[in-house]
Amino acid sequence: MIHTGAVSGERASVGAAGPPRVSPGGLGGRALAPLLLLAALLGAWEIYADAGGVQADVLPAPHAVASAIWHGGSVLWRNFAVTAEEVALGLAMALAAGFALAVAVHLLPWVRRAVYPLAVGSQAVPIPVIGVLLVFWWGFGIFPKLVVIALICFFPVLVTTADGLAAVDPDQLKLMRTLDASRWQAFRFAELPAALPAALSGARIALAVGVIGAFIAEVATPTTGPYPGLGRQIMTDVNFQAARAYAGTVLLIAFAVACFYTLALAERKLAPWRTRPGGDAQ
Repeated sequence: MIHTGAVSGERASVGAAGPPRVSPGGLGGRALAPLLLLAALLGAWEIYADAGGVQADVLPAPHAVASAIWHGGSVLWRNFAVTAEEVALGLAMALAAGFALAVAVHLLPWVRRAVYPLAVGSQAVPIPVIGVLLVFWWGFGIFPKLVVIALICFFPVLVTTADGLAAVDPDQLKLMRTLDASRWQAFRFAELPAALPAALSGARIALAVGVIGAFIAEVATPTTGPYPGLGRQIMTDVNFQAARAYAGTVLLIAFAVACFYTLALAERKLAPWRTRPGGDAQ
């Protein structure tokens, strides 16, 4: 006869540990759905373009875009390298500015009252209006573009980090005060770790927005040099080489997706305690 206490103990241990989680298909299974949807969209696009639904100089077929990537790769990739550098440097500026402002907003209430309205207003500034001014101040180099990218990207970092710092568990702060921790220690060991997942979410949003921010920066600010960036190249090609303009757009989209999911993978290492709404760790 089986002892009921042992059975209940086994059930309790199973309930505490939970059933083993099975990842159906793993990474390949998660990638299958978007790949199938992408294939369906490309197929519909190809059929629509080949059927003469629109002129090829307005909407080239996917095979024409692929051919433009293959045959015009040298021009596209050199301009892409310029844009990728702008995104990386501009995003670094946005992360530094957004995080610093978020900490100041959290620690100093008067800074919140002063900065928040201006930060919100900065997102409504028409970039072409200030593009010429930025070039007047800093010349035709890369720095005006970095300022535009940082201006577009810093806001999500500021908001998510400030909200994360404010959402720390009050019991943790009480415990820190009980342990006679200083204000800096409470910030370092309680508030900062609690805000890290939110800050990383803001960084992911900034990454995705940063790519279109680089496009806007290249179009809005005059530049010099043989390779002005993918945004300027797309605007040059759109009226004369539509297939290559779409090919550049494909590179921008692929770059934004790659950056977004690369940071998502890094987030697992930087904030392994973060969980999804369903309870699974990201």
